[in-house]
Amino acid sequence: MRIANLLVILLTVIVFYGFLPVAGALFNRHKWKQFRKRFCELFNAPLLDYRQYRRHLENSESGITSAVYRLTGEIESITDGRTLWVRGGDLTIPVSLEKTNCFLLPTSESKNVTDSKPEAPQKIKWNHLSTVVEGTKVFIGGQVELKDNRLNFYHTKQEPLTVILYNCPDSKLKSGIIHSARTGGRYWNNFTPIPLVIGAFILVLIAALFLGRPAYHLTIITSLIAIFVPVLPVMPPGFLFTFIYRRLVWNASKLRIDSELISLGIIKDAPVSSARRYMIRSYTIETLAWLIIIFTICINITFIYIVLFQLQVISV
Repeated sequence: MRIANLLVILLTVIVFYGFLPVAGALFNRHKWKQFRKRFCELFNAPLLDYRQYRRHLENSESGITSAVYRLTGEIESITDGRTLWVRGGDLTIPVSLEKTNCFLLPTSESKNVTDSKPEAPQKIKWNHLSTVVEGTKVFIGGQVELKDNRLNFYHTKQEPLTVILYNCPDSKLKSGIIHSARTGGRYWNNFTPIPLVIGAFILVLIAALFLGRPAYHLTIITSLIAIFVPVLPVMPPGFLFTFIYRRLVWNASKLRIDSELISLGIIKDAPVSSARRYMIRSYTIETLAWLIIIFTICINITFIYIVLFQLQVISV
């Protein structure tokens, strides 16, 4: 096998099985970071209750027609397919759903949300909320505007409206959001299948180009083996290290969650300085986990070549 062919195969694997999926994961991680940041901003906004409602109506007479509030309550109904009516405390207020970011917080059976396996919030299109049942708990955060002598939540480009459906206790909402929204930066995401399919197609094409040419038999074998690189970590004998990898990734994720919860003051029995220490430890563990998974892939590739050599499919 010529070195140039090996480099092309290796570059294909690195770009389409490594760089592009990881770039997609980092992009998703950034989006979920913005989601957490926006949620925390809205969570710290004034709570819209009847007193704030009356005060805002009075301010509207002075020309102040909009402000940012949050509201926690239950869904009463959805009218005209785009207006959500939410009952919170001593008032009911309409929420305009058009162009709104709606999310469903995963259910957690654990009393401590950081002890359960994280699962990212499910994004729901606003026009699909008609299936939500009455009484579902909901968090609303965004801009309130006066229209027809009634306050309404509206989505604007400057102040995007956020709607989060949940079923956990209100006291666990903030930690639950931070916990679940910390999972969006995984290798496997919505973008991952695209580069994997393109990479596999290129590797198949490389193998096809050298079919019927005995001098390039090893190139063909290497291309075909490279196609299955993404699934090699779950194959023997290296799959035992994959369990270690998954455990390390889970520990790193938990440390990042704890770090953010400490920084936000949600975990109060830990010093603030420990947040940075937790974050450093999490990145160290995650780096070690990736080194282990790369090592696992190398072990399995070596094992495959040894088997093929013993079966005399390839020769030195």
